[in-house]
Amino acid sequence: MGGASDDKKGPLLLTYIPIVEYSLGMARAATTTDVFNAIGEPRRREIIGLLNDGQEWAVSDVVARVRLAQPAVSKHLGVLRKVGVVTVVKRGQHRLYRLDAAKLKPVHDWVKTYERYWTLQLSRIKQRAEQKATDRIARENEPPDPKS
Repeated sequence: MGGASDDKKGPLLLTYIPIVEYSLGMARAATTTDVFNAIGEPRRREIIGLLNDGQEWAVSDVVARVRLAQPAVSKHLGVLRKVGVVTVVKRGQHRLYRLDAAKLKPVHDWVKTYERYWTLQLSRIKQRAEQKATDRIARENEPPDPKS
């Protein structure tokens, strides 16, 4: 009979709920409110990784390395600057950015609380690998089976 229906249950009804209903209780924090929000964007983490060498970087050099348009790089650097993760100095016509890694300490401290889980998992992996190696060595050193 055309349309989405199940002969036994009647017509299938779809409920329309405006998307705004889903987002009302989930306000998104601005990317410049804290370091966690700022580094939530993968490109900004890529830029942080690039600036990790301790050197000052001109915007044009960052653009060349991350292969993004200059306005996008400048916007990302601006966000990182507002939360203090990078500092900027102006030399002539160039703005030079440098990582202030100390501002990432809240992230380090938060992640460190989960280190015990990683340590436990790595310990288990290590124990399993060592046991497999021991078993393999034991098999290799077994005397030949006389029945063979």
